[in-house]
Amino acid sequence: MTHSEKKTTVVVLGAGYAGLVAAKRLARQSRAAVRLVNAEPDFVERIRLHQAAAGQSLAELPLADLLGDSGVDLVVGTVTEIDLAARLVRVGADRVLRYDILVYALGSVSEADAVPGLAEHAVTLSDRADAARLAERTARCRTITVCGGGPTGVEVATELAESHPGLSVRMITKGRVGGWLSARASRYLDRQLDRFGIEVIGDAEVVRVERGAVVLADGTRVGSDVTVWCGGFTVPVLAREAGLAVNERGRVVVDETLRSVSHPEVYAVGDAVAVAGPWGAELSYGCRSGGFTGPYAADTIAARLAGRAPKPFRFRYVHQCISLGRRRGLVQFVRGADESPLWMFLRGRIATWYKEIVSSSAIWLFRHPGPYLSRRRS
Repeated sequence: MTHSEKKTTVVVLGAGYAGLVAAKRLARQSRAAVRLVNAEPDFVERIRLHQAAAGQSLAELPLADLLGDSGVDLVVGTVTEIDLAARLVRVGADRVLRYDILVYALGSVSEADAVPGLAEHAVTLSDRADAARLAERTARCRTITVCGGGPTGVEVATELAESHPGLSVRMITKGRVGGWLSARASRYLDRQLDRFGIEVIGDAEVVRVERGAVVLADGTRVGSDVTVWCGGFTVPVLAREAGLAVNERGRVVVDETLRSVSHPEVYAVGDAVAVAGPWGAELSYGCRSGGFTGPYAADTIAARLAGRAPKPFRFRYVHQCISLGRRRGLVQFVRGADESPLWMFLRGRIATWYKEIVSSSAIWLFRHPGPYLSRRRS
């Protein structure tokens, strides 16, 4: 690089499963100056937060250690504003970062206003602070109600029931717990919930959360010392407020290369993106799908910086891994296009082993994010 040449500056917002690998992979295979912005200095293993909520200790994963000598500049702080016209990002009260290319990877959080009283009287599970708060409250309660019968709700309920044998755990779900699974896998899940003594109230809609109770659509008031909301996810409003084209859920609308349809200098990855394909208008939330967008975005940006045309984003679903405490699990294999269940599934200890490999592979990917191209120093 000659002194007259200017480095492209890429700013990545969010160091989750998609953003972290995108930043490190791009820095290793391009000459761009890459900055990674995150609200805290550590990586949060969101797929293990149910373990922390049950009082288990999780490994400390400083971002500085995971980034190593990749050349990525880590900026710790909360993003408060994106100025798309000026290509500036404001971090905290007084820091401003300029970018040529922006990678939006701020992910998702648990819904906090889905029903009245949720924010005041329920606990969500979006970060380590939520997990610590739930662990503290669970240690001194007798009855806990998990609202939501999806994978997150199942993992939270079974983890708490196993870690606290004297605790009365209840699940409330709109449909049937495990209704998305194959018939055999669903029956296995039912047996495990029975084994833990978890009460399931199915085909019920929560319309309000009160102090010490959950109110259902039919007027039934279900008593609860602690209520955990696992009813769904949403994304931060920052993308919408900045002026990026978003869908009705607030996820950034992109083309087949994950580039914003309204601002081509912006890419979106992870839960923040609504990328269309054979799977529909958008991918499911979670690292099992969103995590694949980070490496792809890095490769796409590197290709364009080198004057090459990138290939369209491709993805297929493979499995859905669910913890059932520390000693059992369930892995449902699915069809690649629509995530509908196949007949094959794993259960018991082999499923626990399988999921642990999948979960740990994310950390391996952070340390080894892809092809390392030699970098010429300026």
